[in-house]
Amino acid sequence: MRPHVHVNVAMSADGKLSTRERRQVKISGSSDFTRVDRIKAESDAIMVGIGTVLADDPSLTVKSPALVAERRENGKDENPVRIVVDSRARTPIDAAILHKGKGERIIACSLKADTEKKEALSEYATVMVSGEGEVDLSLLLSLLHDRGIRTLMVEGGGTLIWGLFHEGLVDKLTCYVGNMVIGGDRAPTLADGEGFIHESDFIRLSLYGYERIDSGILLTWTVERTTT
Repeated sequence: MRPHVHVNVAMSADGKLSTRERRQVKISGSSDFTRVDRIKAESDAIMVGIGTVLADDPSLTVKSPALVAERRENGKDENPVRIVVDSRARTPIDAAILHKGKGERIIACSLKADTEKKEALSEYATVMVSGEGEVDLSLLLSLLHDRGIRTLMVEGGGTLIWGLFHEGLVDKLTCYVGNMVIGGDRAPTLADGEGFIHESDFIRLSLYGYERIDSGILLTWTVERTTT
């Protein structure tokens, strides 16, 4: 068993999440920020990869006081469980995700992560080992389900998202496409990693809906499941 996985991203019209230097770019506007904050507030957990932490230093907190109050009224922590997929335990000790806002944090690493780094991170977060050289995403999601996490929002980056798609672990994709072109063959995209070679392996999506928001468009997809 695993949580329902909802990948949410904002990308440029040419499919880039940020610049080639991986510098954070404001792609969407206030209306989309409100939408994303609602998804966070309604999720049991939110996940990012270590690349996103190192590049953007996000806190992943719920921003709206009304949504925070709503979570409290429902007997929940102010913020969803915040998870970093970090095979080598490279999360900085002063990272915002470890210090800003109330709630549980999880650092998911591999057996090859440095013991001292894991011990240092354990002062601020629960350190979960899943996999030998890299984090085993399927095992990690199973462990998260065992901890009561049923809905998981994923915010990036491209390597983590690729890994989840590759393992067949994504259920829903919402993608805000902004009104800009960033360019660059080294700029991160929605799904990086190795990529599929054969068309038969491609992940197929069903368009669930679309909506104009701010100066762009929001596309909502569900992942098609193959039956054998």
